[in-house]
Amino acid sequence: MTFDAFMLFAQDAFEEIPALYREGVDGLSVRRDAPSHPDLEGVWTLGECLTEEHPSDFGSAETTRSVLALYWGAFREVATEDPDFDWEGEIWETLTHELRHHLESLAREDDLEGVDYAMDETSKRFDGQDFDPWYYQYGEEVEAGTYRVENAWYLEKEWTAGERAALTTMTFDWDDGHYAFTSPPQWTDVHFVLIHGIDIGDRTLEIVLVMKRSWRQSLRRLFVRVGREATESEAHAEPLDGEG
Repeated sequence: MTFDAFMLFAQDAFEEIPALYREGVDGLSVRRDAPSHPDLEGVWTLGECLTEEHPSDFGSAETTRSVLALYWGAFREVATEDPDFDWEGEIWETLTHELRHHLESLAREDDLEGVDYAMDETSKRFDGQDFDPWYYQYGEEVEAGTYRVENAWYLEKEWTAGERAALTTMTFDWDDGHYAFTSPPQWTDVHFVLIHGIDIGDRTLEIVLVMKRSWRQSLRRLFVRVGREATESEAHAEPLDGEG
């Protein structure tokens, strides 16, 4: 997609967003730049929400003003590596993503900042870099022990040293099914098991085996996020009781 076509589509998409959700947004800036991630090689910044806060005791559209920026050059870099890159779909997704940043600034929320952190740590993990093994907990907590970071789902299962020696199979629930998989032969305090054998569409599902901790250890983990050893494996899940 050329820069001119990109700009026209982005502007039309921006105008289609209901005015209610654009309150406090001063406009859209479409740029030719291709800003890269400051720490992760090969990761590009497709857009930003450039927000300026004005001193006030409360957040409102009068005190929180933003400009949404889209970087055509970054889109082009990503598209060169993906022959199926959906320019229009990615423009919409980036626009709504950055708009949510603005809305959360108004509401003084930081949920999306947590998702961004989780995505950065995901990239580090799959690039073989040191990463925060608890990164998935910064995503959306769908229910207790179940987290979602975009299309990646994580189910936590706690264990003790005694249970580890005795466990040969593990079970979990997903949607309306009950499943089992063979326990990894070895695992560390945090171990990610990528699950195969379940039709989950374009999502991924990982069981995160987490060693049970005392309340003191759990409290310490809030302040020391990186440094615990994390490992990973893959497993094939089998339905139980004829389910699946």
